[in-house]
Parts: sequence; C-alpha cells; structure tokens
Amino acid sequence: MKSDHSMDKHIHFKDGHHSTDEKRVHPERPESPVPSCVSMKSDHSMDKHIHFKDGHHSTDEKRVHPERPESPVPSCVSMKSDHSMDKHIHFKDGHHSTDEKRVHQERPESPVPSCVSMKSDHSMDKHIHFKDGHHSTDEKRSVRKEDKTLPVSGTEGERRSNVPSEFPLMIEDWTKEQVRKWLVENLRVPQQIAQNLYDQELSGACLADFEKEDLLDLDVPRAPANQIFRQVQRLKKETSLKGTRTNQTRTETHDEAVEAETASLDSGFQSQSSSLELIQTLRDVIKSVTAQNRTGDKSLDRQTTSSSVKDEVTTTSLGRHISPTRPFDKSDPNFIYNQNDILPLKTGPSNLLDPVHENHLLEEAQDRTGDKNLDTQTTSSSVRNEVTATSLGRHISLTRPFDKSDPNFIYNQNDILPPMTGPSNLLDPVHEYHLLEEASEKEMLYEFTKEVFCFAASCMNSRTNGTIHFGVNGQPGQAHGQVIGHNVTSFNTYNEAFELGLKEHFEEQHINAAKMCIRPPQFFRVQCSDGTTSDKWVTEVDIVPTYAMTQESIFHSSLHIVSATQQHSKTECLFIRDGPTAVNIFADPNPRKAQEEMKRIIDKIKCWAAARKSAEERDIKRPSQGHQGQRLKQLITLGKDTLDNSVNVIAVTNKCISSQLEHLDFLKELKLFAVLEFDPESEVNGTCNFHRTDHIANIHYPRMYNNQDSIYEVIAKLNLFKQTSWVFCNGRANEESEMDIPLTTGEWLKKRSAEVNNMVSFLCSPDLLSRKQLLVIFFLHSAVTDISSPFMETFCAIYRTLEGVNNMMCICKDSTVFSQWKQLVEIRCKEDITSKCIYELSLDEINCTVKKVKEPQTRSSSRYLPSTGSSSVLLKKKDEELMTVLDILSENECENTEIETKETYQEFKMKTEEEFYRGGQVTWWNFYLSEGPGCLPFIKRDTYDELYNLITPVEGHVFRCVMINLFHHPGCGGTTLAMHVLWNLRKKFRCAVVKNNKALNSEIARQVTTLLTYGKQEQSSYTPVLLLVDNWDDIEDLKQCILNMVSVRMRGNNLMVIILNCERTQFPSESSRASRIANVFITNKLSSLEQSLFSEKLRQLKDYHTKPDTFYAFMIMTNNFSEDYINNLVSNILKDLDTSTKQGNLLSFLALLNTYVDGSFMSLSLCEELVGIMNPLWRRETLEEKMNPYSTLLIHFTVEEHGTYQAVRFLHQMIASNCLTVLSQKHKLSLGDIATNLLHCDTLYKSCMGRDILIQRIQSMLITRQRKDYGGDKDTLFSPLIEAIGEKEGPGHVEEVLKRAIVTFEKSATLPQALARYFYLEIKDFESALHWAKDAQQKNSKNSYIADTVGQVYKSHLKYEIDHSEKLTPEMLDKCITLARMAVKAFQDSQKLAKNDEAIDAFDLRTRKRRSYNTSVYLGEMEVMMILFDIIKEIPFFSFCDRYKRDKMRQFLKGGLSVSKFEETSDTSSNSFVAVLGDHEHFLVSLRLKVKEIFIFFENYFTLLKPKSFETELAENRNKHKISEYFRKYTQLFCESAQEKASEKASKPKLSLHQDIVDTQQSLEVKRADSFAGLLQCLNEKSGGEMEWILKKWEFIFTNSPNKNMSNTINFIMANIVLQSLKPKSKLLKKYDELVSILNDALLNEGTNSNRTELYYLAMLLMWPRKDHMHEDPAVFRSISTYVASAKKSFHRRFSYLFPARSAIAHFFLGNASGLQRVVPKWRIDEIVTTALKRHASSRGLNQMWLSGEVWKETEVKKILLRVKGKSENNTIHVYYGGNIKIQVRPVYLGGLRSGNSQEEVSFYLGFSMEGPVAYDVKYENER
Repeated sequence: MKSDHSMDKHIHFKDGHHSTDEKRVHPERPESPVPSCVSMKSDHSMDKHIHFKDGHHSTDEKRVHPERPESPVPSCVSMKSDHSMDKHIHFKDGHHSTDEKRVHQERPESPVPSCVSMKSDHSMDKHIHFKDGHHSTDEKRSVRKEDKTLPVSGTEGERRSNVPSEFPLMIEDWTKEQVRKWLVENLRVPQQIAQNLYDQELSGACLADFEKEDLLDLDVPRAPANQIFRQVQRLKKETSLKGTRTNQTRTETHDEAVEAETASLDSGFQSQSSSLELIQTLRDVIKSVTAQNRTGDKSLDRQTTSSSVKDEVTTTSLGRHISPTRPFDKSDPNFIYNQNDILPLKTGPSNLLDPVHENHLLEEAQDRTGDKNLDTQTTSSSVRNEVTATSLGRHISLTRPFDKSDPNFIYNQNDILPPMTGPSNLLDPVHEYHLLEEASEKEMLYEFTKEVFCFAASCMNSRTNGTIHFGVNGQPGQAHGQVIGHNVTSFNTYNEAFELGLKEHFEEQHINAAKMCIRPPQFFRVQCSDGTTSDKWVTEVDIVPTYAMTQESIFHSSLHIVSATQQHSKTECLFIRDGPTAVNIFADPNPRKAQEEMKRIIDKIKCWAAARKSAEERDIKRPSQGHQGQRLKQLITLGKDTLDNSVNVIAVTNKCISSQLEHLDFLKELKLFAVLEFDPESEVNGTCNFHRTDHIANIHYPRMYNNQDSIYEVIAKLNLFKQTSWVFCNGRANEESEMDIPLTTGEWLKKRSAEVNNMVSFLCSPDLLSRKQLLVIFFLHSAVTDISSPFMETFCAIYRTLEGVNNMMCICKDSTVFSQWKQLVEIRCKEDITSKCIYELSLDEINCTVKKVKEPQTRSSSRYLPSTGSSSVLLKKKDEELMTVLDILSENECENTEIETKETYQEFKMKTEEEFYRGGQVTWWNFYLSEGPGCLPFIKRDTYDELYNLITPVEGHVFRCVMINLFHHPGCGGTTLAMHVLWNLRKKFRCAVVKNNKALNSEIARQVTTLLTYGKQEQSSYTPVLLLVDNWDDIEDLKQCILNMVSVRMRGNNLMVIILNCERTQFPSESSRASRIANVFITNKLSSLEQSLFSEKLRQLKDYHTKPDTFYAFMIMTNNFSEDYINNLVSNILKDLDTSTKQGNLLSFLALLNTYVDGSFMSLSLCEELVGIMNPLWRRETLEEKMNPYSTLLIHFTVEEHGTYQAVRFLHQMIASNCLTVLSQKHKLSLGDIATNLLHCDTLYKSCMGRDILIQRIQSMLITRQRKDYGGDKDTLFSPLIEAIGEKEGPGHVEEVLKRAIVTFEKSATLPQALARYFYLEIKDFESALHWAKDAQQKNSKNSYIADTVGQVYKSHLKYEIDHSEKLTPEMLDKCITLARMAVKAFQDSQKLAKNDEAIDAFDLRTRKRRSYNTSVYLGEMEVMMILFDIIKEIPFFSFCDRYKRDKMRQFLKGGLSVSKFEETSDTSSNSFVAVLGDHEHFLVSLRLKVKEIFIFFENYFTLLKPKSFETELAENRNKHKISEYFRKYTQLFCESAQEKASEKASKPKLSLHQDIVDTQQSLEVKRADSFAGLLQCLNEKSGGEMEWILKKWEFIFTNSPNKNMSNTINFIMANIVLQSLKPKSKLLKKYDELVSILNDALLNEGTNSNRTELYYLAMLLMWPRKDHMHEDPAVFRSISTYVASAKKSFHRRFSYLFPARSAIAHFFLGNASGLQRVVPKWRIDEIVTTALKRHASSRGLNQMWLSGEVWKETEVKKILLRVKGKSENNTIHVYYGGNIKIQVRPVYLGGLRSGNSQEEVSFYLGFSMEGPVAYDVKYENER
C-alpha cells in the first residue's frame, strides 16, 4: 500500500554524476511469487542514486543486508515466525520478565488486521554519490567484515596522533592540566607559553572553541598559535570522522531494528525516534565523506565495524567505557569483568559467524536508586537526538511538552529542533515547521489559519497527535528546524482568526469535534543566544485527535482559493499525513483515481482509528509512586526537622518568566548568601527584581570576587553575610560597560568562564562557608540542553569545588527538563543526580512546602521605632537590612511573634532561658520572658540605677553626642547590665547594639545616622539613638565620626547619640577613676542585696527546669564568684579526662585560648573536625555527644565577625582558667605542653570558618603585652602566657614554644621579634637575640617597630656589659663604643622607616586604634648616646669631677679639641684610651648634634601637636619625664653653669661679642627657651619674671647678631608674645606696631614658599585683620590669606608623617582687645574654666569641658574672645575682609557644619594652630 512517494530519488552532486540503482545500500526485496496486498509503497519508495562530484554513482548490485528470501506463500502482514518473538526470561524466584521491561518493545495485539504500513517513499534508501565520482555499491557491504575491522580510538588499532592514550576522546572534555601536558609533551610548545595558558584557565572546552586570533590575544606568539590551532582542527576532524564511521555502521545495522519497530505497531507508522536516528545517521555519512575529501582521502573505506566497536565509539563520546566480552566459544577461567563497565549493545545477526549478544539484569538488582517515579525504560527521541547532535556540533533543543500549557517555556534563537517526521505510534506528536513570510497582517493570518487547519485535518484523519510550529525553519538543509521566530503584534488577533477559521474549514457536523481536538494557539518567547529577550515569538498549535472525539469519522476541510481575478472559492480537501507532510487525497485531477484512493483511505482510517484506541488504552499512565515532597523537605533542611537560619544558600538560576515569580516567594525565607544569575534581564523583570522588592541584594559580577584579595577584604568590600550577593554570571542586559554585557556561549567560555571558576572557588571555600551549613540550589526554570552551556559549566565548577553533590539540590521545572539535565550531568560528571532533584512538584507546591518547614519567626513581623511626640514609625525589613552592623531594638521587640502561636513555644522559652543561664549571651527574649506572668523580674544589679541616671539625667544632656563607659570584670554581667538598661529605654530612645566588632567607625556612624533620621523629614527634633558597643578600642574617634555624620540634618544642639561602651578590665574601679569620660563600674563581687536576688531566682529556676544546678555561669554568680565552687566543679567534671584523646586536646586548647585571649573562640566546624566528627550533612554526631560530659562546660554561640558562623567557647573565663589549673596539677599537662600541642595541630591551620581570626588570636596570645597606658591591667614585658610559662616552667619552655610558633607561622615577623626580646631581656643571650631580630627584620623590612628590635638588642647588650664590668678598660671602652655605634645605626635606620610604617603583620591589625608614630626609635638612640656619655666621663683624663678635665671632655665632644692632644708619653694606660677614642673620634664628635636634633624633634612633637586619643596622651607623659631627665644630663655635660660663666667672664673681661652671643644662646638652651617650640612651652612652664629674663636674652641676640638670622627674628617676636601672655604689663614688651613691622620685613625677605612655618604662624597672630580696627597700612594685612595658605603647606611638608597619630594644637585664640592683647593664650581659657569647675564643685574635668564644648558657654570666656563671622562652604569656612581678603578656616570638628554645600552665615571663635586658623563652637547665624 506504499505510495510512489516512498521511492528513493537520485541525489545529484556537484560534478554532475548521479547515483545508480544497480547496488543498494540495503538488501533488495525479492520478487514475490504471489500478489502482495500489504505494501502501500509507491515507486517513490525505491532507492535513488546519490550523485557525486566526479560523476560516478552508486549501484544496486549488492545490498548491505542479506536479501530477503522468496516467500512461498502470500505475505499479508509479517513473515516473522513465532521464534522471532521475544521470550520471557524465567528467574529463580519464579517470576518472569514482563513486556514492560524488555529491551525491544513487543508488538501489541492488533484489534484489526494490520495492512496499512504507511511508510512514505521518502523512507527508502538513497544512493550516496561521492566527490571522486564513485558511488556506493552493495558488493562489499556487510554488518561486519570478516577479514578487516575499522580501527577505533581506544582499541589496538588506530590511535589519535599526538594525543596521550589516556586523554578523553573529545577535546571538550580535557582538563586544563591535560591541555598543558599536551602542549608541552606532544606539540613541544615552550613551557612558559603552556603555563601562561594554564594560568588563563584554558580548558579543553575553551581550546576547542578558540580561533587563532584568540590565542594571539592571550599573548601566544604567532608560530605556536598557528601550530596549536591546526593541531586542534585536525584532532576535531579525526574525532568527527571516528564518530561518523560509527554512525555509518549504525545506519546499516539499524535498519532491521527500525523495520521491526515499525512492524511491531498496529498502526504501521514509522517511529519518530527511528526517523530521527536515520536522518542523523545520513548526515553523519555525508559529513564523513566531505571530511575525507578535504583531507585528500580518495577512497572511502566502506567496510563496517562490529557493533561492539561502534558502541565503543558512541559510548566513549559519552564518557562511558565499553568493555570487550569473553572470546566467543572459548572457556577462559581467568577472564573477569569490571564492575560498572559497559558491554556492547544487543545486536541482530550479521555474518552468522559473529555472535549476537543479549544482556539481562536480574530483578533484584534493579531500581537501585530507589526512585520509583522516574520512567527509565525509554528515553525520548528528543533527548537521544540531543546527544547525537552534540557530537555533530549542532545544538538540538527540546520542544515544548506536548499538549501542556507552559508559560515558562522559552525557545533559544538559532537552536535546532528535532527534524520533521511522520506518524509513529500515534501518541508521539508529529511536528511541522513553518516560517511566516513578512507580509501584511491579513496575508500572514490567512497563511497561518490555512497551514494550521490543513495540518490539523491531516492529523485528525491520520489519528496522530501533532504540533505545528510557526517561526521555525521547515526547509530541508542544515538550517532545518532552526528557531527563528516571527513578529506577533497581537495575540488576540491570532486567536480571533483561529476561531473564525475553525468554522470555515470544517463541516458543520465536525466543528465541535475539531474544537475539542485542535488546541488554541500558544505563543512562546524567543530568547537571544546571549540570554536576553528578543521581540520574536514561536506560535504553536497542538492537535489531539482522541478516539472519543474522532471515532471512525472522516474529516473533510475547505480551503479558500483566491484566483488571479481575486475571486474567492472554496475547495473541498481530505488531508492525511504522508510522512512529515500533509497530503490532499482530492488533489489528483483524475476523478477515478481520486475515488479509488478515497475508498482505500476509508479502510485505512478505520485501521488508524482502531490503532488510536488501542494506543490510548496502552497509554493509561500509572499513578506516581514518588515522594518528592518528602525529598524536598530532606534536601532543603539538610535532613533536619525545620529549615533554620544557619543554612547558607547559594542559588544558581536561569531565566524565570514573570508569571512564575510569585511562586518564588520562598526564596525570601531562605538565608540567601549568593545568587548566581544567568538571566541577563533578571534585574529588570526577573527573579532579582522580584527579590529586591522586599530585600536588599547587591548587584555583583564574577570578576569582583578577586582571588588576589584576602577573604576578609572581599567580605567587607561586597558586604557578604549581611546582604545577598546577586552575581550576574553572564552580564546584565542594561549594562553599558562591555566588560559586563551578556555573551554567547562561545564567547562566555573564552572570556568569562575563568572568572566564574574563581568565584566558585571563593564562594565554596571552607574558609568562607562551612560545608555542613551550605546548600547549593540549582533552579532550572527552562531546559539546559547544551553540554557546554554557562549553566552547565558553573555546575561542573561547583561540583569540582565541593567534591560531589552532597551539598546540592536541583529544582527542575518538569520531568522533561530533569531528564535532559540528568543526562548532561551523567555525561560531564559521571554522577547520577536523581536523588538530588525535584521535578514532579510545581513551583507553587515547592513554595508552600518550603514555607511550611521554615522554623517559626522569633521577631515581630512589623517592627516599630519610637519617634517624637510619643509617636512611632514602622521599620521596614528592607531598610533594616541596610543597617548591617546594628542589632536594632524595636519598641515592640518579641511581641506578637509567630513562635508564640506554635506548640513549640514552651520548648523555645525553656531553651532560651537555659542558654542564657548556662553562660550564653543575653538576648532580648530573656528580658521579655522575665516580664511574663508568674516570672520574677530580671535581676537588677546595684549599678543599674546609676547607669540609668547617667543616660537620662534630670537636667538633660546639652551635647549632641555623649559617651559613657561601663567598666566591668569579664564574666560579671557588665554587658547584660547594659542591655537591660537598653531594654527598659527602648520606648524612649532608638536603641541598637553594634554586632560586628570589626566594623569601621565611619560605617557605624553612617548607619547610626540612618537610624537617627529614619522616618523623619527635615526637622529640628529627633529621637536620640542609644548605641551599645562592647570593648571598643577608640571610642573618641567613633564619637567624632558620629558627630560628623549626624550634623548633616541637625539644627541646634539637641542630644543625638549616646554611646555606651562596655569595657572589660581586671581593675574596674581603677579604670573608672582614671577615665575622663562619664562612667560606672561593676566588679565580680555581689552585694548582699544582689546575692539575695540571685538566690531567689535560683529557687524559681528549680520550679521550671530539671537541672538548674548545671547553669554554671549563673551558679558562679549565685556563689559570689567563689574560687572553691569553680575549682570543685571543674575537678569533678574533668576527673576522668584522658588528655591524650582528641576530646582532651580540644578542651585544653579552648581553656588556653579563653584564659589568655579575651573574647576568643573556635568555630564549631573546626571543633567537630578536631574530635573526629565526619562531614555527613544529615544525622551526624553532635559535638555535645562527642564531648560529653565535658560539653557541660562549653557553649555554642553565633559569631558575626568576618562572616556569620557558629563558634564554641567555655561558659566562663574563670572556668577556663581553672581547667588549666586542673590539667596542670592532676593531669600533668603544663601550659607549655598545651601551647606546643596547639602549635603542632595542623588541623587548626587548614581551611575552616574563622581560621584567620583564630590564627590572629593564637599569635596575640603569644606576643601581645599588657600596657596600662593602653588600657591594660598591668605592665608586662611579654604576653601573659609567655610570662606564666617562664615563671612556672622556665625559659627553656618559652624558647621551645616560640620557636615552634615561628615554624607554624613562618611568615610572621612579630614572633621572631618576641623571641629576640625574650633572649635579650630574660636570658641575656644577645647573639641569639640578634639572630632572631634580624630574622624578623628580613620578614618585614619596612616596619620601624621590627627594625627597632635590632637596636634594642645592641642597647641591652651595651647595658649588660657595663653592668657586669668592674672597671673601665680600653678593651671595654672599645667594645661599648662599637655596640653603641651599631645600636645608633639601627635606631637611625628605624627612624627612616617610622615615617612610612607598614603593618607589622597581616594578623597584627587586631584593633581599630589609630596608628601611633614610633617615637621609641628616637628614645632608644638618645638612651644609647647618654649611656655612652656616662662611659666617657669615666675615662681617667675626662674625669667629670675635675673642672679642667670636664672642660677638655666638653671641648672634645664639641669637636674643638682633637683626641691626639691627650696623648702622654709617660702614661701608657691613658694612651690606650686615646687610641680607642681615636678609632671612634668622628662618631663621638657627632653625638652632641644628634642628641640636640632629637631634643628638637620631641619639642615639636609634644608642643606643636597633640595626640588624638586620651590613652596615647597618658602613655606619652612617661616619655616626657624621660626626655626631661636626659635634657638635664645633656645641659650638665655640654652647658656651663652660671657660676662657671661668671668666673670665666671675670677672668676674661674682654670676651668677643660672638662669644657673648654663644654664651647667651647656651643659657637659653639650659632654660629650654632657645627654640620656637621651647618658647611655646614657656606659656605653661615659666613665670612672668623668668620670661622677662628670656626676652632680654633674645633681645640681646636679635640686636647684636651681625647677620639678621631668621630664626633669631622669629624667636624674638615669639618671646614678646609669650611675655605679653604671662605678664601683659611688662615694660620690656615691644610695641605691637614695631613687632608687626619687624615681622613684615621678615616675611618680605623669606617669601611665601619657605618651610618656616613659625614665620607664617606669627603672621596669623599679629596680622589677622579686624573689621572695626583696620591697621593704618592695609597693605600689611592684604597678604594674610597667602600666609595662611603658606603655613598649611609648610606644616604639611614638615609634619604630615605625624598626622595619623597627632593633630595641631591651637595655643592662641583671637581676643576681644587690640594690639598684643588680642592674642589670648589657651592657658588663660583653661584657667577660667578650671576656676568655674571648682566654684560649682563639678566632677567634670577640663578635658571633658573641651570635648563637650562647655568651655564656650562660660561668661568670662565669651568676654575675652572675639566671635568671628564667616560663611560655610563645602565643609570649610571662609572669612571675608574688605571684599578682597578671603581667608579659609578649618572647623575643629567637621560635625559643626552641615553637608549639602549650603552657603550660610556662621559665627565662631578663632584659634591659631601651626597648621592654620581653626574654628570652635560654630553657630549658624539664622539659628542664634
């Protein structure tokens, strides 16, 4: 019954030759002796010749398959005997195989005779014509050739040239290591080039996609680039040829299977999968021929390989290994099979000698995965075609699941859909493709409806399902099936045309059936290859001709025909499917033939109807047996009962359409750490946009995860852990930068894959996220069909980094998407992903399930902040997420929460209380629960009311920012007390706690300002912020940052922020007395009232908790911190401890850290690893179980420093300290042993959460000294641990510990420095000390503190030699001078480094304290030189007691007397000293000037600048005393006393004027008034009388100096100003105008580019203009703005290196008087304020008055100072005089000015610093 169309046509090739029919590719059909009534094939079914270029053609003499024997009887249906049918396989248990599980599908029973094989003519084989003129023949074709086999890669035959045998067949599967090896070893590419490509992440996938230009872009020289490119192309051809040969063999051997498959169905239709395979195979053959002709191969080996070889190639390309079977008919007892190897596929007979194989799997081995829901018996043809097409380099895309409305479905532009096919089993849809030509809308709609209903009628008559696609190329050729898309202006227009056409095309009685069978059009968006959305659509119509609707009806249709005269007529048609096309039976112009054909069709339709009914009955689907909901719960919770916030989720997602976004609401319930986004438009209309409506997500790109930065730098830069990082892995559609635009797959592999790999390595690093709390979710909203797609490459990168799929889960849109995804993962990763996938649940079901398993919320859904006037404002969740460093306490904290409505609330209450009373951090819930009915109030410490009153004084605060300190012993409840106060003030203040102790002060200030102004417009009143910080390092800097920020919107001086700092210290009362900030303190001793409250609370706890006695932290306080209680507790619990076990090691490590490093801890994951807990995600053993009973002393808590993770510590520091005592006394485990074990434990230093913080704290434990000056409890030479080890165990153990630490932390410079200090300070081993000091300097050569240690070693050695020598000898003198020279050289080298200090170590940045300037290098040098002076005084001829000898020594050290003058012929001993002095004469003579330079440095350092923190100021007071003592010794040595000078003058009355000047200068030097800074010091140190004497001396020098020295002029003027400040009525004072004149001359001589800052400073003091008292000569004042600028420039040039630690001091202020009286010294203001404080008996100190601004409110201060007016401009102030004079003034506190560049009138008090004029107490004139 086959029509003529099924005959093969000749294929014509370029050269004009064609195929012949003499030899057929397939066996010829023999003649039948009787009529055959069952073939519907027409002549077209005959094979057609294939014409090749050279003119030859194929012949038909011999067929590949054996010819069919003659049939002795009529053939009606099938000549297969019963023996050809599959037989059941009987197993041991009695069961037998069923038809459902057979490798080949059995032929079902047919309800009617099968006589209707509808294979069209196109199904017949065609001859293939080759280029050289030859054609395919059948003479030598067979399934397997006996004498030859085709060699295949991986066999003993052919090997790929220049490729190691172990490499994968496909280049795309090579790793970057294999690429490098191939380049170096096989291509002989230079190692440097190969390494460069390796560093560029060049994998095989990238290499295969590269062009030559890409290699050149990677800096590969042209010659190697050509070589690499050609070799890659050759290998790709070889691989393609091998795959083609395999496919060619498959073509020949597959036809029998195809024919059998076709015959097995009653319908007689060819299966879709078979057709696709045939088409793909034909393409393979043609491609193989073309490839061989290009390489010059003139003959094609047409011999076939065995099926096993064929399967080897196919399976190898899929990454599977084909194993050979046992040699046929041979007994080989040594033969073994490898588990999981693949045997050849089951085949049919070939040459009768080669064995056929049949494989079976016993039932008990099936369903290993346990997944009952996945139908694994068959694979859809689309999936099989995907693999085939991938091997051909073409991308086969899935079509939409048939008869399903899927709004999520999208097509990718230029993807290839499966080829159009004919009907198969009637249920698998046929596909027809059309491209609507661009025309008028009316013409396009006509074409659309015509094609739809012709196709629909053919499917309905043929009873086959089908889909017609518009926007897909249906023309034959390489572009067949290519998705193009077409423009759709309106969906409604198409739907209306469809509805109208339905009635016009079908007969009235069939319209209802047509409506039921023909689905309405569906429209699917076409996506561009770079992931962006195009304006094209694919329109599809499904046809479902169910038996119930069609029965045995024949569906005629009418076509509207438009004639040449534009006349419309209707033509009746009868369409059926003929292969991939629709055929009109009535198209034949011969009525008789049409009538005959109609009769045959009627019979065929009856057969098709019966086949349809049978197919529908067989297709009744079994109900799903799956439990995907339960699997989802297990995967999303990591095996727990609920989904908690400890699980960090990384989501990887492709495009999700807008209609499904609402079902992604569960993403907001997850703790989304990062989202790897592959939808470039997600920010505009996708998942990102949806998520950001309610939450903060930062837009990032893979390149921003720079692996050159440290983990903590990246965390801080990208705000990880605080806000979700939304990473656009393939760029953004709206991005203008080419660096971040979307890319196609090929471009992505070349340009962006390396960045994504680096990002994945960072995100999945155990240093960043613990794998026990990590879940990676892949969202496949659409199919991933390309094996090298960016999505797939990212999966592989994560798979490699996480070493498997344990931390993964996949959410697939449906089972079709899952099937393809599963196959791709198997190919790439050899991993069955089924158990990790959810594919049967809708997004809505997933959304609801995840929300259901989420743990109940413990925070109110609506949170409110207090506002002015007792009002409230709503704090939105998104806004709260912006304040990442603050834990905000809302008005309604803990009220109306979800947890209160759950049955688990009581359990939650008990757990919350238990954790706190055991020793955990107090939470707001503890306060809330204590206010519940029947509960005792939270215990108030005695200091509660005092602290409460400090925060809320009766008179109110008068400053914008207030600081309060709370000093407390560690573990005595200080922080709890502070939080208790915050809780009770939550409705009066906006309360917040800084939760990240590593946050920058500037960032805290910014967020505090946000909290302060939240919900407020521009108003003058705000609800103040009460901010709690814990143990803050630089509280004053934090205050200043906040002042700078809050002033932006501030008007007036109302209170804005109160900073409450909880400061831990061992001496709270002492710290409280020393602090200049308002404070309270509590200790670890309870009052009697407090003890009674704790006892009463214990009785209440016993009523609700079973074991309150185990609440050890609470019990310690209840027992008043009793040492006996703690010792007994620890001894009892540790009595059976084995310190050699892992548990013993962990306990000892934690005890050591918690005792000696305040606030230390270890991450939970690290603790689990240390005790041997493995890494299963679900139902793992807990640390509590593993550490029992010692876990009762430990507690878990959450850390939010450099990330968020769980950590472990002891319940109380006193418990940790007692543990060390017990370990030492009862278990003989010393501190040194524990420290050494800790340093030997490699696990501590591997990748883990919090590793760097732990390393930092271990180093701190070994090196950080305690300094009272810097807030320490005492002064120590070494860290408390090192001192304890040295004291209890001896120096040897210290040396062992530090040396081990140096090995462990080999890059640290501070550890060898600490060891050097221990050697020279304790052991006095100076040689070893010098070795380790230089080792430290070598590791960090740019830090002055490290370099300073070398000088300290020499200095200590010098002091040691002096202390241990009985008397001075020449040898001793030489040794001492040599050591001193080395020390001075080391200190001077350190001074050069001090100006540009770098960090000591990366881990030494432990605090946020400002970097101080290293003055110890100056003090060290001075101390060495003073020691040397003391030694020199001991030389016999330099006796200091003898004036004559003292003068000789003084002259020698000043360089006025050569050492040779001291030689005496008779005194050998003295001459030996002279010889030593002669060797070092130059060095010794230079000492005096060096000492003088250091004194000048310190004068400027202490006088011109002030420290920025109070602690630094305290520390420097000690240095001031040292310097004063050194100066006293210096003057005794180098300056004559007054008596000596008088005596000399009497003996020499005619001294020269020069000598008088020198003597006068020397006398000033003794008084420390010989310099500008020294004169400024006189303001605070000299009386008026002393200052008159000083002025006389300077006047003498100024008047009598022959050359007007500029320094003398400056100092003379300054001496007058100082004297005026101390004694305004002194008659020695020069007149103001005279001083101005002298100054003006000096300025004219010096110019404005000098480094004499002092000169410009005097210009500010004396020449500052006034509006009411302008000078007679205005020209004098016109340059004042220039002098101000010159002062600032010169000051910065000289002292900028000191700015990080110090700032300029204002010694004078502009007064209300005139002349010199207008210059008011600061000490005068201090005197007024101090008097006022005494008068009011105020407890405030002078410093507090200056910091708070109270100084400017004193009436006397207002009287003596002049308030200057100016204009604010961009954070600075300008003062205008006379219209032409504009002077810039810097406000002392930036907070005094509002931002926004508002130019407003302001007034202020003017101070004068060496850096320039500064403004105090700035007020806006419109607010005064």
